[in-house]
Amino acid sequence: MDASDVPDVLAPARLGPVTLRNRIIKSATFEHMSPGALVGDALIEFHRRVAAGGVGMTTVAYCAVAPEGRTEADQLWMRPEAVPGLHRLTDAVHTRGAAVSAQIGHAGPVANAKSTGHRSLSASRRIAPIGPTLVHAATAADIARIRGAHGAAARYAIESGFDAVEIHFGHNYFASSFLSPVLNRRRDAYGGSLRNRARVVRETAAEVRAAVGDRIAVLAKLNMDDGVPGGFWLDEAIQVAKWLEEDGNLDALELTVGSSLMNPMYLFKGDAPIDEFGATMSPFMRWGVKMFGRFFLRSYPYQDLFMLDAARQIRANVDMPLVLLGGITDKPGMDRAMAEGFEFVAMARALLREPDLINRIDADHSAKSLCIHCNKCMPTIFYDTHCVLAKPEPRAGDPIVTGHR
Repeated sequence: MDASDVPDVLAPARLGPVTLRNRIIKSATFEHMSPGALVGDALIEFHRRVAAGGVGMTTVAYCAVAPEGRTEADQLWMRPEAVPGLHRLTDAVHTRGAAVSAQIGHAGPVANAKSTGHRSLSASRRIAPIGPTLVHAATAADIARIRGAHGAAARYAIESGFDAVEIHFGHNYFASSFLSPVLNRRRDAYGGSLRNRARVVRETAAEVRAAVGDRIAVLAKLNMDDGVPGGFWLDEAIQVAKWLEEDGNLDALELTVGSSLMNPMYLFKGDAPIDEFGATMSPFMRWGVKMFGRFFLRSYPYQDLFMLDAARQIRANVDMPLVLLGGITDKPGMDRAMAEGFEFVAMARALLREPDLINRIDADHSAKSLCIHCNKCMPTIFYDTHCVLAKPEPRAGDPIVTGHR
């Protein structure tokens, strides 16, 4: 790409029918701020701060499409009762000048059935690592119901004032479990060949597009690599990306890696916070994490733009807009993503540390993120997602303390 053709990451850009004020997206990070599976004031404040901090669009995670599609009982579930709270959230974001996306999906085998009170579903039957409990193989009727639930969730998103939806096809959640040869041992039309294993993903994208038309943008989050031996790998991801482009149901594809079910640190890179994870659990589970956590929470070296090499190979094979995620912490990294042909960049941990990072970068292009990739924010998803090193921000309802400083 010629230097004169490289877009300015801080300038407005089109995403389907939506114009964003810049090309920077706050990636989805489960907030655990939705008591009763409804929007809480803290969730609104969380996204208001990110919007005020300068991003083009923030992503609300994780908006389950069905009650059994939640990872745990207090995860947001898209239904009529959720709409008023979601509308308050989108209004708060829009007031600060940003767009807002709802990440919709179904947790599949990652769901904690003991917490949700519903059966967990996957491409094939298996024992869940949490519990342990049985994960049931989805029937054809289950697949059709969940596909329809994605369309309904997208309609609720429109009713709630969202500018976009992002369909979750990654991390070995429901749709991703069908893509994975390790998790999908079916012998019907949804198993075996890659074309069959990709049917859930393609049919779901079509369902969502049919539900929303061109009223809002439709993105999807797709694994490039599960990080699991014998799992979904880059060569297959390239083909699935090609099919999704041919189908024409998406405005952009956000690229990701890793398995929340079997290898979560593969997504994050950096330190594995084993002790911190253990501290959130019962004494028995804490002992198990201490003894065996290093086999599940493996450490991978962190480097900036750590998904770029794999994402380049997707970029070389499709023309549709792509969102680059992974280790984007400063303006030079964003500029490199633009020069490599990506239309948008997504950030997560850096914005947990500094919700106003984009405003700082806009004011000073040499500004650096304070995030040290310790990953101690990861265990906080069980109670209140935040950076443990950041100065606490006042929350809605907190008492106001006055006086000299």
